Amino acid sequence: MSKSREKNNPVPQGNYVPASRFGNIVYTAGMTPRKNGILLQSGKVKTTEPLSAYKEAVRQAAANALAAAENTFVDQERLEQVLLLNVYVNAEESFQEHTSLADFASEYLLETLGDAGVGSRAAIGTASLPDNAPVEIQLVAGITS
Repeated sequence: MSKSREKNNPVPQGNYVPASRFGNIVYTAGMTPRKNGILLQSGKVKTTEPLSAYKEAVRQAAANALAAAENTFVDQERLEQVLLLNVYVNAEESFQEHTSLADFASEYLLETLGDAGVGSRAAIGTASLPDNAPVEIQLVAGITS
């Protein structure tokens, strides 16, 4: 676990835990783009905005999901493989680039974890997300010691 992610401890916004595990599988809750508890960006993803306008928010949500997973590790455990990445997009009805937006999360995980960061993925459009966040990210990962 890197020092920068070690300090990131996503705080639940309700009655749940940021991540839970069963054996060597860890499941994260959906993570919005919060940094130090503050939502970095809010509002629907718009077709009139360049995708790059959402890059920082998507990467922050992915970082939060990864940190939540890593915070379940003990001793010398590490993330062996991202098994599933779900990217929920709070998009206006005409938005069609869900997968391109989700690529920002995939890029972050690949840069951070190498090939272990690449798994199956879904990019899902939603009518709304908690606190009007533009994106929410959940992942499932296998861990090993």
